[in-house]
Amino acid sequence: MKIGYARVSTEEQNMDMQHDALRAAGCERVFEDTASGAKEDRPGLAQAIDFAREGDELVVWRLDRVGRSLPHLVKFMSELRTKGVEFRSTSENIETVTPGGRLVAHIFAALAEFEVDLIRARTRSGLAAARARGRKGGRPPLPPEKVAALKAMWASRTMTADQIGEQLGIHRATVFKYTKQLPGGPAA
Repeated sequence: MKIGYARVSTEEQNMDMQHDALRAAGCERVFEDTASGAKEDRPGLAQAIDFAREGDELVVWRLDRVGRSLPHLVKFMSELRTKGVEFRSTSENIETVTPGGRLVAHIFAALAEFEVDLIRARTRSGLAAARARGRKGGRPPLPPEKVAALKAMWASRTMTADQIGEQLGIHRATVFKYTKQLPGGPAA
């Protein structure tokens, strides 16, 4: 059975074009979502996957309807494959039904893994170069005058951590960071 999935990002967008393409591809049932592609929680997609049985084919109008990034798309296609469900994108003519289509999916997977490795390597190199120049990661410490004001406000016991943070333009977690060593400070 061919199962369709359609998604638009906002209520103002229209799914008619996607529905037409999915019907033309022979989909007997279509599930849909109105949600950003970046959202993990897409109930319509989850229903489509739950509905699909081994030997079925999940069909989308375009690849970006199910995945925003290559690694995410590869993971999604792998999960379908594990369930015995094939995949097809009508616009890009990418599918996992034929040996050639599976080859393309494997090439996508290799490219996604390569992309992730490159990002990791660049990040490590950048951090090493920064350390070599004497830079440490993280936020800079608060200026001494802010620390003194924070400690005075805390010692007065008239303000909450939220109020102190708001007054000084810092997060309450920063207040706790600087007051945990003080008498009456939060437990470490």
